[in-house]
Amino acid sequence: MKKKQFSRQDFQNAADFIARNTRHRPKIGLVLGSGFGEFAEAIEDADIIPYAEIPHFPRSTVEGHKGRLVIGRMEGQTIMIMQGRVHFYEGFSMEEVTFPVRVMQAFGVETLILTNAAGGLNPEFRAGDIMMIEDQINLLGLVGNNPLMGPNDPALGPRFPDMSTLYDRRMRELAANVAAETGLTLRRGVYVGLSGPAFETPAEVRMLRALGADATGMSTTNESLVARHGGMRVLGFSGITNEAIAAIDTPRVTSHEEVLETGKVLVPRMISLLRGILGRWHEVV
Repeated sequence: MKKKQFSRQDFQNAADFIARNTRHRPKIGLVLGSGFGEFAEAIEDADIIPYAEIPHFPRSTVEGHKGRLVIGRMEGQTIMIMQGRVHFYEGFSMEEVTFPVRVMQAFGVETLILTNAAGGLNPEFRAGDIMMIEDQINLLGLVGNNPLMGPNDPALGPRFPDMSTLYDRRMRELAANVAAETGLTLRRGVYVGLSGPAFETPAEVRMLRALGADATGMSTTNESLVARHGGMRVLGFSGITNEAIAAIDTPRVTSHEEVLETGKVLVPRMISLLRGILGRWHEVV
């Protein structure tokens, strides 16, 4: 794959374009995964910018990703929402996959909330659960598909960023409190990021469980990596849309349609959780 390189000026040009097309100046960014696009429809006083209009901005080819920025207010907070993302498996480089995060950084966003649709590896998880990401295994990055490879611009972040506190503790505590007070069962665990687009074989499912992963998907890990490199705080949630198949010769199958269908169950739960977090944002500022 041809490596796509961006400069700090490319990020700034995109951020400046967004600034010219919205009245808002959010400090919170949110990436919506497969099936969660409905959340953006609840944003008040929204400015909507299609990705296709933003300089250098990648455009998703996957069903369930509308491909637009929605910037407005919810629960008293100003927020920039990515209604859909691009993935490595679509043929984009890691620099393109993480370009929107760099643009948010250039725009002045300080906190990034990531959501995704994920397969449940933990045998106790069920389709429809929400898992708060406590840590991650970035298999793509570990085998050489890391967006931080190449020359490092110290204005964007350090050459060797520490990832021991990747997902912000105070925000995780707030999310847990919100879930408990609203009666939402919030799973916690480790997310492992893969390339896709094929779902995992039973042998791969057993291997990922042995590595200590509780959920798996095809996004998020490199976005969180770049966000932390840029000094952002990060919070992440996986919507468990299917239970991973760990045994061969079973009649069960996993499909993207199943992912989107389960998303319909997950959406109101995720909206309730995110609204609760935004409503108590003053506790983590």
